[in-house]
Amino acid sequence: MKASIITRRSLILIVLLGDSATGKSSHIKRYLTRQFKKHYVPTQGVEVHSQTFSTNKGEIIFNVWDTAGEEEFGGLRDGYCIHAECAIIMFDITSCMTYINYPAWYADLRRVCESIPVVLCANKVDLQDRRIENKNICLPGDNNTRYFAMSPRLNYNLEKPFLWMAQKLLGDINVKFATCLLCSSASCSSSQVKMDKTWRLKLENQLEKNDEETTLPKKGGGKWE
Repeated sequence: MKASIITRRSLILIVLLGDSATGKSSHIKRYLTRQFKKHYVPTQGVEVHSQTFSTNKGEIIFNVWDTAGEEEFGGLRDGYCIHAECAIIMFDITSCMTYINYPAWYADLRRVCESIPVVLCANKVDLQDRRIENKNICLPGDNNTRYFAMSPRLNYNLEKPFLWMAQKLLGDINVKFATCLLCSSASCSSSQVKMDKTWRLKLENQLEKNDEETTLPKKGGGKWE
């Protein structure tokens, strides 16, 4: 996708992958409803959501294909991935198995989409029972994959994957979102899950520090093939 042809309004198809119960749907519905859902309801097959961002280069619409994280939907996912222009693969920071399964999701995606931008998202980083440390997280050996930690519960880093993918697809690192989509709504602050204010500030400061200090190693070959 070339920057020269995207001037006022562009449509980007993104596929959302990962094991069940990793928070994929919560991530998207946090934008759509301004609410964080505590109760897990599994996606059946695929759900499609449109998310619009206003940028300094025009309007960008992400059509998000939220796929089920179950094995029986594997063949169905292939059909959607074929048309994807970018992807998010999500794991739960409190579940080692969801991270262990990440390379398999990545391999399946690359089998049908060899070179699209991919974001690895560590979800639920606000929870205290963390099982995966930053030092143990690694990326595949390519230059088209990026890592972000996030928390729909805290509205933490939710837009960064979309911004990075927009910059990659537009070929322009100067693309910026005009406003924070969540914070532009009067209901944003009231929709956050209530928690101790001191603990929230401490957690957000620690998450920002971790992001600044984290340089993930890259692995080529082995389990990534």
